[in-house]
This record gives sequence, structure tokens and C-alpha cells, in this order.
Amino acid sequence: MRAVNATIQHRLSSEVALVNQLSGYIINSGGKRVRPMVLLLCAHAMRYTGIHHISLAAVIEFIHTATLLHDDVVDASELRRGQDTANAIWGNEASVLVGDFLYSRAFQMMVEVGNMRVLEILAEATNTIAEGEVMQLMNCGDPETTEANYLNVIRCKTAKLFEAAARIGGVISGCSRDQEDALAHYGMHLGTAFQLIDDVLDYSGATPDIGKNIGDDLAEGKPTLPLIRAMSVGSAEEAALIRTAIESGSRDNIAAVTRTVESTGALAYTARTAQDEADRAIATLADFPDSPYLEALRYLALFAVHRSY
Repeated sequence: MRAVNATIQHRLSSEVALVNQLSGYIINSGGKRVRPMVLLLCAHAMRYTGIHHISLAAVIEFIHTATLLHDDVVDASELRRGQDTANAIWGNEASVLVGDFLYSRAFQMMVEVGNMRVLEILAEATNTIAEGEVMQLMNCGDPETTEANYLNVIRCKTAKLFEAAARIGGVISGCSRDQEDALAHYGMHLGTAFQLIDDVLDYSGATPDIGKNIGDDLAEGKPTLPLIRAMSVGSAEEAALIRTAIESGSRDNIAAVTRTVESTGALAYTARTAQDEADRAIATLADFPDSPYLEALRYLALFAVHRSY
């Protein structure tokens, strides 16, 4: 991870001062680096001995960071990782364009690796992520969004990059296609669990811990799983409360909505769904030879569902 961070800092460099300032600000703002970690651990678990895992892990973080810059503009977010968002400081135009810079720098680095399969995986992943973003945008303000539709959105928008990171770790190691697919399934289930816990924390976390304002998803009119579940099992009055909150895209009734998702068991249901995903992620590793790296992958799945930030 030290080598990945050094590569990130080196490849952020641009002759354009604003690119350096803005990209450096968000890259250095305290992200967990989980996605690049997945790639490194999968590569080592498959006994990779080369050097490309370092630059490809940096590529994964660049793609992730680019999506964050674009997300914050779309969502009009003002706080991320406990700091002002880049768009709140430099404006929407600069954030979008620097996000584009990070995407293009990522693809430059992919080409340098010279592995067509890696290019194929990441090209598909970035396309799927963009589709997931559009699907989420279409769902905003729509209380009729189903649980199945929502899970499909987060598998495209969030889990796809986890899946790509895990698969690439296997690809560069020269593992079999069955092993590659198993690693990809690990990443997909891990990423889904990770997002579901983010959904829980949006109603149960503390702003200093989660690095954003409580109820941000509600303020953006996002029908996340806690809300979808609460509408499904709650009383007519509780469902109406949440429906109105989603349609209005307002944090005005956040206290009442939070009480409802708690009292209906919707938060616990979402946490259990996340745990199921983590269990599936761990199960995909059953046929791999044991190693400290494999144990770390198992631990990462547990961390995804038991974290408070």
C-alpha cells in the first residue's frame, strides 16, 4: 500500500496547477483504499510475483476517485470524508473536468501495463459504473423503487469496481478462469456488503465517523434499502412519511424517518442483508490455498459489515 500511495502521488502530477490542487485534495482526504487493497490481496493470494499490481491498484483508486468527484457534483454534496467536497471549494466545472483527468490518467496507466484482458475488464467496469449512476439518478425521488432494482443499482454503481479489482488480481497472476470468476464474485459480494452498510450508517452513524452529513441520501431523494424495507413492512402512516420524504428530497423529517427505519427493523434488515453478502464473499474463497493474504480477504469482508465509518 505504501508503494501504491507513492505511485498515486507520482502519477497525479500535471502541468496544470488546478489539476494538481484538486486531485491531490481528494486523493489525500483520508479514503480507506479498500478497492486497491482488494487487488493487491487477490494478486498475492494467487502468488503473483510481478510489479503491475502496484500500478493497477493505483488505477483502481483513480477510477474510484473520479466517480466520487462526479457523484458529488450530481448529488450537490458539500461534505465527504469529513471535509468540504471539491465542488464546494472549486466549483462543479473544475470537479467534473479533474474527474475526467483522473479517468484518462487511469487509462494511460492501463495501456502501459500492456494486458488486453485488463483493459477489457476495466473498460467494461467503467461503462457499468456509468450505467449504475444513471440508474440511480432515474430512481431519485421515486418511492416505487423495488429492493431488486436497488440492489441492481449498487451492484453496478459500487460493487462493479470491487469485482474488477479482484478479477484483475487473478488475471495478472495467470490463474484459471474458474479462479478468476471466484475472485470476481468475492469482489462483487464484498462491494455490495460495503454499500449496504453505508446505507445503514446514513441513518445510524455519526457525522464525524462517517465523514458526511446524516441523512444525505434522503436529502438527495435516494430510495436506499432501509427506506424501501421500512415502506414495505411499516404502517400506512410510516410508509407515507417515507414516501413523502423521498419525493421531496428533503432532510426536514430526518428525525422521524430515522425513528421509522429503526422501529420497523429496516436498519437491522439491511445489516443482515449486508452480512449475507459478506458471508457469500467469504464462501467464494473456500477452494483457494490458505495464506495470510486469503485470511486478510476474509477479514476485509468482516470489516465491511462491522465498521462504523
